[in-house]
Amino acid sequence: MMRILLFLGTNIAIIALISITFRLLGIDNLLAQNNVDLDMNALLIYSAIIGFSGSLISLFMSKFMAKKSMGVHLIEQPQSQDEMWLLNTVQHQAQAAGIKMPEVGIFEGAPNAFATGWNKNDALVAVSTGLLQSMNRDEVEAVMAHEISHVANGDMVTLTLIQGVVNTFVVFFSRIIGHFVDRVVFKVERGHGPAFWITSLIAQFVLGILASMIVMWFSRWREYRADAGSANLAGRDKMISALRRLQQAKDPQPLPDEMAAFGITGAGLKELFASHPPLEQRIAALQRNH
Repeated sequence: MMRILLFLGTNIAIIALISITFRLLGIDNLLAQNNVDLDMNALLIYSAIIGFSGSLISLFMSKFMAKKSMGVHLIEQPQSQDEMWLLNTVQHQAQAAGIKMPEVGIFEGAPNAFATGWNKNDALVAVSTGLLQSMNRDEVEAVMAHEISHVANGDMVTLTLIQGVVNTFVVFFSRIIGHFVDRVVFKVERGHGPAFWITSLIAQFVLGILASMIVMWFSRWREYRADAGSANLAGRDKMISALRRLQQAKDPQPLPDEMAAFGITGAGLKELFASHPPLEQRIAALQRNH
């Protein structure tokens, strides 16, 4: 499941680390207005700092992490006609979408592709060798148009903001739960005992998993929108053909956690935690919009 959750592992690790750091530095003491009750205003600010830190750090590191974790080879000086065609195709699509030319790369592996970067004018789109080998040029064109649509739609920034808001409320309510357990169950009257911090961290983890359903809902929705964008840039039939080609892939290579939400491969899950809709539903949506 972790391979289909955008930023989840990174965010949980970061907000947990920041929470522990704040605890060690004594910053968390600001949450107790009178050493008995929680200061809700201070708690909300505290939660927002922790919540948005995880998503923003993930966003700004996304392109670097993609290059390193996927072993992406950037096409700076095309070494073949295929690389030249790929660059020209992305350049044409970027112009049509009204964005600056993104970096274009290739990575080794089974059919897949992704887009990432901290804003739509400083992005990276990459395609696997397996996809280039298994698809014809019309299908590759549609896949790249799908990724360009993600970039042009600002999906990376929007998803980061949604994750930041979700993180904020996860931290906020986890502290309230910890405070309740500390006061009601363990009868701590002043300050906070160990139960507050243990309960808060456990609640933070559990709520983070549950809250990821909101992020995954948006992830599924933006897949349909990127498919529609690809249909406009490259042609509906080309995108349908590319999705059908992906259906034939027996063992698509999973992307790392931080890349999965921008890949084109179906998540393979039909539950609330799926980052991508099933391929057959995406094909049906394109056919309905004809």
